[in-house]
Amino acid sequence: MGNDRLTRLPVWEMKFGSLSETSAGIATRRVKWDKKYQKKHGIDTYEAKDLSPAVLARLDKLSRRIYRCLGLSGCARIDYRMSGDGQIYVIEANPNPNLAADEDFAQSAQASGVAYPELLEKLLALGAAYQAEWRAYYG
Repeated sequence: MGNDRLTRLPVWEMKFGSLSETSAGIATRRVKWDKKYQKKHGIDTYEAKDLSPAVLARLDKLSRRIYRCLGLSGCARIDYRMSGDGQIYVIEANPNPNLAADEDFAQSAQASGVAYPELLEKLLALGAAYQAEWRAYYG
C-alpha cells in the first residue's frame, strides 16, 4: 500500500482444507466467496504467522519490486503460491483487491492495527495525493 513510500501489510494465507491437491491449485469463485462451500471443505484465510523471517523478507522484497515494476499506486494485492520446499511462485498482482471489511485485504490491515475506517481514509488520501506521470504531459 502506498504511492512513493510503501507499506506491506501482513501476509495473508489461504488454506484449502479438505480439497484435493488438484482442486486446491486454483482459488475459484466457490473457494473465495461461497461460505457454504468454504465451511464444507474447511477453507479459511488468516495471517500467515508461521513463515520464517527469511521467507517474509523475500516476500516483502518481491512484492515491492513487483509493485514498482508494474507502476502500481494506492494499493494492490500480490498473490503467491509456495511449494512444500519453500519455492515462491508469483501468481498475480491485483491492483484492485476487494476492499470489503470482511475480505482479506481489510483483514490484513486490521491485523496490522489499521481499523477499516482508517484503511479507507488512507486509501482515499493515497488516491488524492497520487501524481500520475502522464499529467505532466497532458495537464
